Amino acid sequence: MVAVLCTANMIAQDVKGDVIIHTDMGDIVVVLYDETPKHKENFLKLAGEGFYTDLLFHRVIEGFMIQGGDPDSKNAKPGVQLGSGAVDYLIDAEFNPNLFHKKGALAAARQGDHVNPKKASSGCQFYIVQGNVLTDAHIQMYQQRYGLNFTPEQIEAYKTVGGTPHLDGEYTVFGEVVEGMDVIDKIANVKTGYMDVPVEAVTMTVEIIKN
Repeated sequence: MVAVLCTANMIAQDVKGDVIIHTDMGDIVVVLYDETPKHKENFLKLAGEGFYTDLLFHRVIEGFMIQGGDPDSKNAKPGVQLGSGAVDYLIDAEFNPNLFHKKGALAAARQGDHVNPKKASSGCQFYIVQGNVLTDAHIQMYQQRYGLNFTPEQIEAYKTVGGTPHLDGEYTVFGEVVEGMDVIDKIANVKTGYMDVPVEAVTMTVEIIKN
């Protein structure tokens, strides 16, 4: 099943994006970066196959991010531990210093460095950054603690819209939200239980936008 969305019917025609993530709390429009071709191609492939239909945002942390894409989350019963589901392949990391973890960034989840020293991405799980707005003191702390060297663009973004700068260079950022930032906040603010799983399921369907 190829899931293709006609923007004329569903969202404003002047909105430019590659995919729309329908959720119980609203729609999130996302642009996928050409600078991360492996991740872009894979995400569009899975979306076109309907892979993400009825999966959950299974890990939600206010002030940090919302995560989904675990195939085991489809029709999962309450209380079931999620987060380990996967497809049978990984994606090579595609780090780019110009693509960073500002609020609304779409990035690939991955296993830890101890089993994944090359920081290869999950073939299906992703997260969207909520993060926090940072002060100059926060920026300086991150630079010193993590050895980061922020560009003026990064500093401006982290001080205005916010983000999670300590993830830069650790997880591949391959897209960003261009509409529906308020939906990220709504999902991030839901009540969660064990392992940061929302108490009430937040489901998704990812469709390709036909511009």
